[in-house]
Amino acid sequence: MRTATTIEASSGGRWQEQTDFVVEAEKLGLDVCWVAEAWGSDAPSALGYYAAKTHRMLLGSGIIQLGTRTPVAIAQAAITLSNLSGGRFLLGLGASGPQVIEGLHGVPFARPLSRLRETVEIVRSVFAGGKISYSGREFEIPMAGRDAVPMRLSTGPLHDIPIYLATMSPAMLRLTGQIADGWVGTSFVPEGADEAYFAPLDEGLAKSGRTRDDLDICQGAEVAFAPDEDALRDMIVDRKKGLAFSLGGMGSASTNFYNKAYSRQGWAEVAAEVRERWQAGDRDGATELVTDDMVLGTTLIGTESMVRDRLRVWQDAGVDTVRLYPAGDTLDAQLATMGRAIELVRAIDDASVNTGTSQPLEPRSG
Repeated sequence: MRTATTIEASSGGRWQEQTDFVVEAEKLGLDVCWVAEAWGSDAPSALGYYAAKTHRMLLGSGIIQLGTRTPVAIAQAAITLSNLSGGRFLLGLGASGPQVIEGLHGVPFARPLSRLRETVEIVRSVFAGGKISYSGREFEIPMAGRDAVPMRLSTGPLHDIPIYLATMSPAMLRLTGQIADGWVGTSFVPEGADEAYFAPLDEGLAKSGRTRDDLDICQGAEVAFAPDEDALRDMIVDRKKGLAFSLGGMGSASTNFYNKAYSRQGWAEVAAEVRERWQAGDRDGATELVTDDMVLGTTLIGTESMVRDRLRVWQDAGVDTVRLYPAGDTLDAQLATMGRAIELVRAIDDASVNTGTSQPLEPRSG
């Protein structure tokens, strides 16, 4: 497995600390750093800065949200970042959700499936060069009935730019399998992944004449090491409120993709009740409903032997790239956790992790 992480450049206002984390994580041997774009800093600006600070590690947008930019603007940013970084850029795209797209950006969260498909088609046509001409359900380039004629960019990519999609619903997963080079997933329980995630992914792959080997399965979870069982108990309790927020507070009043993902993986009844209580304002009651196995099933926390065993389960389930969110109250603590986790991944499958070269890693592409 390759190792990765996801950060947000402005998290907690710790701009320099986040930069230091990225630089030091590369020295530890981390393979990929994804930069998130939620409702704080934008991803491309930070990625350009981190590209200048690093030398080997792949850098990805995790994710650029549909509706915040035109498809051609997304392609322009991707080409710029890829060329500036010497081919170390991965383009991650996702639909986000109605709360962010409509509540923050004022753009309708309408037909995300077709918007995502058409965005990828347009982006790839821009990468290929030539004049840009597209007629779809969501996009018309150039605009019809005007004087504009098709144009081409004055620059193009010097390297391959793999496209990763962050998706959760079955329809979106099928699309990912059909058109993407990689899948950026979340809320992943390996024991329930076949039905919840891999079945629709494989359907999409089959439509495009591909197999799972052609898609980078990139899954993430918090990693934390407990010195003993008592400490682990405290860690589990601490994380229940965060999971309750994901199940009850993420998304809009009518749409919560995280809740649906947990429901498909065996916790439909609990997930529904957590959401109901959270929406009613009973945050403590919602948190109390979250079970220990819900926390342990979607994280990499435990004693070192537990984390090692869990990583093997993730690998056996088909994860190619594991995104590690290291616990720790300080930068040094987070880096220590990250380094320890990377060593465990290396020990599990040393051949799949590049540890001894200063050359840029090759982006995986279908």
